[in-house]
Amino acid sequence: MIEFKHVSKVYANGTVGLKNINLAIGAGEFVVIVGLSGAGKSTLLRSINRLHDISEGEILINGKSITAASGQELRHVRRDIGMIFQNFNLVKRSTVMRNVLSGRVGYHSTFRTLLGLFPKPDLELAMQALERVNIKEKAYVRADQLSGGQQQRVSIARALAQEAKIILADEPVASLDPLTTRQVMDDLKRINQELGITTIVNLHFIDLAREYASRIIGLRAGEVVFDGPAKAATDQVFAEIYGRPIKKDELLGVEA
Repeated sequence: MIEFKHVSKVYANGTVGLKNINLAIGAGEFVVIVGLSGAGKSTLLRSINRLHDISEGEILINGKSITAASGQELRHVRRDIGMIFQNFNLVKRSTVMRNVLSGRVGYHSTFRTLLGLFPKPDLELAMQALERVNIKEKAYVRADQLSGGQQQRVSIARALAQEAKIILADEPVASLDPLTTRQVMDDLKRINQELGITTIVNLHFIDLAREYASRIIGLRAGEVVFDGPAKAATDQVFAEIYGRPIKKDELLGVEA
């Protein structure tokens, strides 16, 4: 479903974000990307939907080059890719329903979406998405009246309403407490399993990576230094990814 071919990214200041990445991620996988801050996790994730343009190489989505896509073609490729951010990326003064419906903007004209003229099937789809993440009763509450965990569930519902075939989650639980963290990760895993949506998550938390991932990709200084099943990600593997021994509190879910 997603293929990186010799992908590199060098920022304008000379910082190397990615270095000759070659990866293939299959449909329905639940992949967790781990590594220290600055290792290239966000750059890798955001290059998939062209939030970051790469410097060299090519990225294919279902055999189509998103690297070369532009205009309407790029819009159509992005329509299949939902994005979940650490800071939720919601319009806080709008209702939960309006935020979820923003996942439908790629299917309608700009004029129609600005006026909020969404057809009935879109409203039904949004409500179903909210029900799937167990916050249907919050549909007409303002987003800024929700807890952090509830706001992140709205972000997930938005991706579901978008009918995304790929979900990218960039540190989705970094600002949440441990209980809410597991609730959000449970939602993502359940959706992955029930709907077969390819899910790629950036995480700092070692125990969560092992618990939820079917596959772990370790990045260090922009390069892939580990790629394998979660059960193969031993303490020694994580020590090699991070370039130092793993501490006990990091294994318990404290940010690495």
